[in-house]
Amino acid sequence: MPQLPELESLRHELVLLLDGGKLSALFQPIASLNDGEIFGYEGLIRGPSDSFLHSPINLFRSADAVGLLPALDLACRRTIIAAFVAERLPGRLFLNVSPSCLTAPDFRPGITLDILRNVGLQPQRVVIELTETQPTHDYALLKDALLHYREMGFQIAIDDLGEGFSTLRLWSELKPDFVKIDKYFVQGLANDAQKRQFVRSIQHIALNTATRVIAEGIETQQELDVVRRIGIGFGQGYHIGRPQPHPTRLLSLDLADHDTSRGRDGGRARTAGSLLVDVQTVAPGERSEAVCQLFTGSPELYALPVVEGQRPVGLLKRHEVLEFFARPFTHELYGNRPCRALMDPAPLIVEASMSLQELSLLVTAAERRYLADGFIVTEHGYYQGMGTGHDLMRAITELQVRAARYANPLTLLPGNVPIQEEIDGLLAEGKAFTMAYFDLDHFKPYNDVYGYASGDALIQLTGTMLLEAADPQHDFVGHIGGDDFVVLFRSAGWDARCAALLRDFDARRLEHFDATHCATGGYWSPDRRGELQWHALVTLSVGAVEVDPALFASHHEVAAAAAAAKRCAKREPGSSLFVERRSVDGQGAAITLLAG
Repeated sequence: MPQLPELESLRHELVLLLDGGKLSALFQPIASLNDGEIFGYEGLIRGPSDSFLHSPINLFRSADAVGLLPALDLACRRTIIAAFVAERLPGRLFLNVSPSCLTAPDFRPGITLDILRNVGLQPQRVVIELTETQPTHDYALLKDALLHYREMGFQIAIDDLGEGFSTLRLWSELKPDFVKIDKYFVQGLANDAQKRQFVRSIQHIALNTATRVIAEGIETQQELDVVRRIGIGFGQGYHIGRPQPHPTRLLSLDLADHDTSRGRDGGRARTAGSLLVDVQTVAPGERSEAVCQLFTGSPELYALPVVEGQRPVGLLKRHEVLEFFARPFTHELYGNRPCRALMDPAPLIVEASMSLQELSLLVTAAERRYLADGFIVTEHGYYQGMGTGHDLMRAITELQVRAARYANPLTLLPGNVPIQEEIDGLLAEGKAFTMAYFDLDHFKPYNDVYGYASGDALIQLTGTMLLEAADPQHDFVGHIGGDDFVVLFRSAGWDARCAALLRDFDARRLEHFDATHCATGGYWSPDRRGELQWHALVTLSVGAVEVDPALFASHHEVAAAAAAAKRCAKREPGSSLFVERRSVDGQGAAITLLAG
């Protein structure tokens, strides 16, 4: 904590900064992930570029330390609003406000509205974004302050959900229009199952509370793809646009479906969408009597989704509605009332792109009623249909039986049939990929000397390392049999990961050899004729083919090319990678480029 003279100096510098209007505004775009258009901008603040107070962290911490946080908060609002209007930016302005300023004793209602009136900006275009830098204690007072803003037309957002002091309680207490997921849970999302589950849970809560979710910190195409597949409608981050004083008004996002987990018919054979059943819907204002008649006249109808503006808001259950109307005088008393009073306001709502395995975990971990009632399926939050727990369990059982039938019993990795189907599917969809064929060198003599149990352990090590090197969201790892494996890479940087894998394999294999053999780099063992032969330690060879779907007709051709590349790799001493690249010349003929 700075000493008193230092605090006085800091206070003086801040006062000069505020009085001199030395704050500047930056704007970072927030994208609609359904169409790639600008939804709005978050206004950010900076101090003078040549000052310690240039950083917003230093700026706000210093203001808080000297008791100037409310004054700084107001100055930031003035600066950002003026710059937003001067830039004539489209969409909404997300305006950061500290909750502690809203609950301060000297808080003056109406001052933000006065600023907007002076520059001609409607409050309906402004979202008050709560940035929690300090714990919130008086929730009732904060709710009153935000109610004041809502009555004037503002919307409310909670920033950095999952980080800070009490953001989940803020969500429950304040019922915001938007929540922004903290960037920690978004960055690395594609390779972290726990983060994906957290984000899916947030999206599930949001769908059931009419809250819109913004994913912050999107920095890669992979993160954008996963966020969209989860169903989140809005995104923000460097991959979308960096904070700028004069920000872009036109985004160039790749919103193509890069999901390789879907069925090879272009449909959704391994996702919730494969369970989709078209079910009649009703509006929340539909008469309850009409709903009762629908159930009475359709014995096969077990549930009715309640949909408003193409978004599901509840579920009407057959047994509950019919039991309710079986009571005396219910038709007369309640028949003309809206059906929203009879609906379950929190049904299970899932995105069509959710995998069946994850859906199964969600259903079995949630309330038992979801298995009986079924679930609503959406695409980017819009109603698509329904699925039943019975169909989910049947599909999961079929997947498990199929996986067990074709999996390698030693590594449990997919065997030849799934590998061939995966290759043919990628070719049919016109998706480029790299097939890497992995083969252990000098494995047979190792098996003879050390025994089959040790050989199996070395094979299992190889399978484990391949799974570690692959991107689980985009790549496919298969076990052909014996000591042969394949990886179908669709993720970037596969060659660097293969090179690192070979180095790692050379280190980890030593645990499977005697110290004397490690020291000499090999060992003597008799061949089939009983003559001693020198054998080097087991190494790993990789033959890779960069597959252009236009140049290959089937998995047979891809496999033949990969096998040829593997043979080239095995000619090199030690663990090695050989890459074959094919392209088309000016006459349309295929040419082959080789790289060691």
